[in-house]
Amino acid sequence: MSDSTSPADPAVEMKPAVLIIGGLGFIGRFLAHYIHSNQLASTLRLVDKQLPQLASLAPEHQAACSIENFLQADASREQSQARIFDLPPGPDGAKREFDYVFNCGGETRFSQEDEVYKLRSYQLSITVGKEAARRGAKAFVEVSTGTVYNPSRTPQREGDKTSKPHTKQAKWKLAAEEELAKIPGLRLCVLRMPHVYGPYSGRWLATQLALARVYQSREPKETMKWLWGSELRTNTLHVEDAAKAMWLAAEWRSKNDRIPNAPNDKIVFNVVDKGATSQGTLANIIKQVFAIETGFQGTLVNTFARLNLEHVVDDVNDDTLDDWADLQESAGIKGNGGPLSPFMEKELLRDADLSLDGSRFESVIGFRPQHERLTRAEVEAVIDSYRRMNWWP
Repeated sequence: MSDSTSPADPAVEMKPAVLIIGGLGFIGRFLAHYIHSNQLASTLRLVDKQLPQLASLAPEHQAACSIENFLQADASREQSQARIFDLPPGPDGAKREFDYVFNCGGETRFSQEDEVYKLRSYQLSITVGKEAARRGAKAFVEVSTGTVYNPSRTPQREGDKTSKPHTKQAKWKLAAEEELAKIPGLRLCVLRMPHVYGPYSGRWLATQLALARVYQSREPKETMKWLWGSELRTNTLHVEDAAKAMWLAAEWRSKNDRIPNAPNDKIVFNVVDKGATSQGTLANIIKQVFAIETGFQGTLVNTFARLNLEHVVDDVNDDTLDDWADLQESAGIKGNGGPLSPFMEKELLRDADLSLDGSRFESVIGFRPQHERLTRAEVEAVIDSYRRMNWWP
């Protein structure tokens, strides 16, 4: 375990020491890359359960996520905290602690048992949060999700209702947010994000693109149809903007104890792009990129799906997974297709709008997304990243 920069230089000493929990996850590696390439930290340490060699890192992330900056540990365990948080003393022998702690960890898969989220997300957040508070971290940034809000087409603000989180994952993220807020001395800042996409991304966008690739390959051509309608909100944020937002949040939180003019004392921000992304947005882009017809199911199918969602999802998956495997085989992609699969998650297919209002973060922190909206060019850049990694059939 070594420091990425020698702390003997006084200018380096002024820079914060940074710890990223879940540092090899999708958001974690982009955050590490942002900090590393902009030389923002005196020490950068990434903690993850998996090893960098097994994490399918893109070439540009190798340096930030190198073994020198890396510590393998399960951060949800109290026994691991000393290894995770201890730093070698400074040149004058003084004790050093991490200034900024980012929690990008947690269970990212959907449709798991409550116990899985409780242990891997909730427990992780609380254990690391308590240790960060005990050691006097200047900022603790918790990456949460916009799916904690009740589904609504109206962009949700930070004080809006969270009585009906969309998924089990969101339910436990919300529980973690609430418990973290009770830890004495924790300089907490919660960031609620929508669907985060970008180069090498998995989950939401990857699933849609893999499905589109299956439809593109079919003869005769079929129309790719979505449930619920074009207006369903599926708000987005580019991962590079997510990384920058996290850094800005930590800097701000290290100097501020409250949000100006906010009614309660919880420091929570939504971070979202300007696109008000909906299913219609993505359907139009996919139509252009893949040269296939796209559309939406009618009332009859939607009504049936509401009552039999599991059955509908199983049918879709049965219909596409074999085709996808054939495409991969034809392209010579064996074993490692990265995070790509057309497998549809029931929890992600629900008729639930994800719509966020990011104005508080913009006005208080001064954040402006560089990637303002999901566009054809952005989607093509994601597909290009899959090609570079030899994931795309």
